[in-house]
Amino acid sequence: MATTVEEFPVHGLLPKRETGADRFVAKYPECDGRGTLIAILDTGVDPGALGLQTTSHGRRKIVDLIDTSGSGDVDTSTVVTPKDNGVIIGLSERQLKIPADWVNPSGVYHVGIKSLFSLFPDKLQQRIKKERKEKLWDPFHNSRVAETMRRLEEWDAKHPPKNATPKIIRESLQSEIDALSTMSKKYADCGPALDCIVFHDGDGWRACIDTSETGDLQSCKLMSDYRESGEFASFSDQDLMNYSINIYDEGNTLCIVTTGGTHGTHVASIAAGFCAENPTLTGLAPGAQVFLDIVALFILLSIRLDTMETGTALVRALIAAHDYKCDLINMSYGEAANWPNAGRVVDLMNELVNEHGVIFISSAGNNGPALSTVGCPGGTSESIIGIGAYVSPEMMAAEYSLLEKLPGNQYTWSSRGPSTDGSLGVLCVTAPGSAISCSITWTLRGSQLMNGTSMSSPNACGGIALVLSGLKARGIPYSPPSIRRALENTALRMEGLDFFTQGYGLLQVDKVFDYMEQYADTPDRNVTFQINCQGPRGIYIRQAYQLLKPYVVTATVTPKFPEISDHQSKLGLNLRLSLASTEPWVSCPGHFALMNTPRSFSVKVDPRGLPEGAHYAEIRAYDVTCPERGAVFRVPVSVIVPHRVTDMTHYEVSMEDRTFKPGQVQRTFVDVPEGATYAELNISSLSEENSARFMVHAVQLLPLTAFRTNEFCQFITLAPRCEKSLSFAVKGGVTLELCVARWWASLGDCLIRKLLIFHGMRPSLSAVTVHANQTTRVDVTCTLRPEEVSPSVTLNTHAQPLRPTESKITPLASRDVLFKRGQIYALNLTYNFNQSRAGEINPNAVYLSDLLYESEYESQIWMLYDTNKRLLGCGDAFHTRYTAKIEKGDYILKYQVRHDNRDQLEKLKDMVVLIETKLTPTLPLDVHPSRLSAMTGGKFTAFIMQKGWCWPVFINPLPDDKLPKGVKPGHILRGKITFFKNDPGKKVDTHPIEYIVPLNPAKQNNKISPQKPEKDGGEPVGGASRTARRLGSIIHSET
Repeated sequence: MATTVEEFPVHGLLPKRETGADRFVAKYPECDGRGTLIAILDTGVDPGALGLQTTSHGRRKIVDLIDTSGSGDVDTSTVVTPKDNGVIIGLSERQLKIPADWVNPSGVYHVGIKSLFSLFPDKLQQRIKKERKEKLWDPFHNSRVAETMRRLEEWDAKHPPKNATPKIIRESLQSEIDALSTMSKKYADCGPALDCIVFHDGDGWRACIDTSETGDLQSCKLMSDYRESGEFASFSDQDLMNYSINIYDEGNTLCIVTTGGTHGTHVASIAAGFCAENPTLTGLAPGAQVFLDIVALFILLSIRLDTMETGTALVRALIAAHDYKCDLINMSYGEAANWPNAGRVVDLMNELVNEHGVIFISSAGNNGPALSTVGCPGGTSESIIGIGAYVSPEMMAAEYSLLEKLPGNQYTWSSRGPSTDGSLGVLCVTAPGSAISCSITWTLRGSQLMNGTSMSSPNACGGIALVLSGLKARGIPYSPPSIRRALENTALRMEGLDFFTQGYGLLQVDKVFDYMEQYADTPDRNVTFQINCQGPRGIYIRQAYQLLKPYVVTATVTPKFPEISDHQSKLGLNLRLSLASTEPWVSCPGHFALMNTPRSFSVKVDPRGLPEGAHYAEIRAYDVTCPERGAVFRVPVSVIVPHRVTDMTHYEVSMEDRTFKPGQVQRTFVDVPEGATYAELNISSLSEENSARFMVHAVQLLPLTAFRTNEFCQFITLAPRCEKSLSFAVKGGVTLELCVARWWASLGDCLIRKLLIFHGMRPSLSAVTVHANQTTRVDVTCTLRPEEVSPSVTLNTHAQPLRPTESKITPLASRDVLFKRGQIYALNLTYNFNQSRAGEINPNAVYLSDLLYESEYESQIWMLYDTNKRLLGCGDAFHTRYTAKIEKGDYILKYQVRHDNRDQLEKLKDMVVLIETKLTPTLPLDVHPSRLSAMTGGKFTAFIMQKGWCWPVFINPLPDDKLPKGVKPGHILRGKITFFKNDPGKKVDTHPIEYIVPLNPAKQNNKISPQKPEKDGGEPVGGASRTARRLGSIIHSET
């Protein structure tokens, strides 16, 4: 039987057709990104990776490689001179032979030392450790164990147990076996320590890293800054980790630039890779050059930040992008922010775009499918173009090898808008969100598949680079706001996807260029129109109480010119606009005149009569002299109409049975009943054949709080006729979105039934604090339906508050001077503490915790050292992500906060840091049904509470003899209190509780003072009677 071999769908490997990038390059082959410079803010890039050596026209692809995190820094401030034999002594105490061909007129060398493993990401470190153990340790150790055991057996054979010969030799052999076994169990490979040498050759700084580990510098590569030479090398043929160098501070700092993971190389390859030998791996803009920052800190010791971005790295990267005059920035990173479009880092990003003309592209986030899950900065910052993630049928076939051909769709996990302040969130467009692209050398893979908005962002960035290449070639002016308007007005709207999902649609590169070419000379080309709807950037109605009447909101439009704009441009802005609403429930004036000053108009939103669900409308402003160019600006309006629970007996919401196709999303919005504290979702498959994978996502939004705070997200797989129950905490009186989404690649149809049940047990105190001098009372009310109550309190964390023993504010070095605001300063705080028992600790600067992009402060980072100055761990803004395992002993915590305003840092010179340690085992607190039982020790017995009942719960303080070792007065024990008897309620409906550790009890002096002799047979001196003496004696004997 003949086999037909179909042509491979290569266009789906690194997608370009979907966005029209291939059409554009076919029409304008010389405009393939040439003349553009892209800054990739990521985990670093491998300069030896396939496709990242040259552009399509033969220029060096990578302009510079910079580690802005500081993780590759080496202190080379130690200065030495060679001996007569040309040898210098490195900090490792190795003798380093200076090669004869090195030119050093001064004869002075700067030396430093670096742990090799501190430059390796975790996966590479694991591979190298495994290979080193197998090659360098196991053969020797195993042979030694075998030899010693053989000698022991020979000894036992020659000396039977009855033999009276001394056993010291046998004991010695057995001890050797035990020692070898212990060494094997405690084996740890700290990796090589490499000597680093820096010197000036008369023309520039040069550096060499002793990768031979023997001092043979002749065999090691001598390099200069990457931007000057483009030189790189690998540490060894075993690891294949390529590195380059940069030298700062007059030779006193050497920075070894490596890669923290595969992410950055993959991103750079999508945006601008050029692979002549394998064109399917060529990126969107092969002619573009890239400038790469490592924005992630990846110190690989006992704890690591796992390529997490830090404020320090981000700000340094922005400074470098400004200095290099980059055209575009791609940043495939982001976090959930507590408030949008604010914070020091975001302000600097906005400034770079608005004042310096850099187009900033970023991922919208991978936290969907619920609404308002866009990340920061991509989905929440006004000057940044956020990109969602789309998957086409060609991508499904080429990258995922699906059994069936499905229509194009948004990836299930792609974050959705709107932002919490009403902005659309997925601000512009969506783009293909996956690719098989070039990979990093040390992975031993030539290419790999990765997906995420991390991939859609560089796809869009590369597409926009094509547009800029064409505009530059033809001398057509552009600006970040004009590019944004072109993207919004030319994107391809996809059927079946709402605005919250796809933004304005799928990027169309060729149409963007045509738009920019046609409307190049508009008076508002360089103008950003800032929208302010009495504070927020849009109108967002989400809570049930907001739906009772129409709303009239004042929308203020402020034209913003770059500071460098000439006065004539400002005088020339005089727009006559036609305002139009896209939906009848939003009203606005018909016309609006706008000049270079803030102007306002009223918007009326009437949500009455809207059906349950999510609704989106816009007020679009069109230039009456040229309406065909599309909206000049837009005012977004989002309205959520939740379902009101009408079953006031069981508080159940039964949802209509629904057949889910692949990728289909169903959103149910519910006005959570007042008093509800957790919800139970029963979801069942009514299908007879297909198993199906679903994503269940529940989100409630609270003011100035990140969506992750009140979020539940879980993948489930439903077999035919299978039912599952999920429980999650809720807040009464706040709209809940329950989003059930069929996984985009889960094939076949599946009929689903859903039932949502609310439960409520509301305490009188949302957070409980227990003091040692009293029994604490908490009244709990059964709010919705009869529930079985059985309170329990568990303390699981010990928090030790620390004040700094030393604080110092210092100006930072050359890498930390802002492009407009000037010098950045660092506040360095030192904390000393004693750890009374081994365990995991978690430093927490409560004042700054969980704030990164939205923080007023640029950066925060802590590093933990032992008394030998060995670095044990580090962490950043998100304190719960990082712990350090330590033994009993004394430790030093270094904490750094950065800002360009010294007064802001002065406020933190006495900042308290908590050293949090998990308690093992956890500590229960006794709970009682009455104050009397709290005195007598009566236990709380579970019982059924009826709706509306209120019952007191009394919590006794912890007995002094139960306090864990190392807990001192002023320390805090933290934990949780639960009220439900059932397991789901116990797990998800918890409330925080703190126990304040009291002063130690005074030591009792139980000794009786010797009595003074009585005078004349009368009373003792002092007037005490014999009765009193006897009473004291009785009390003493009973105690």
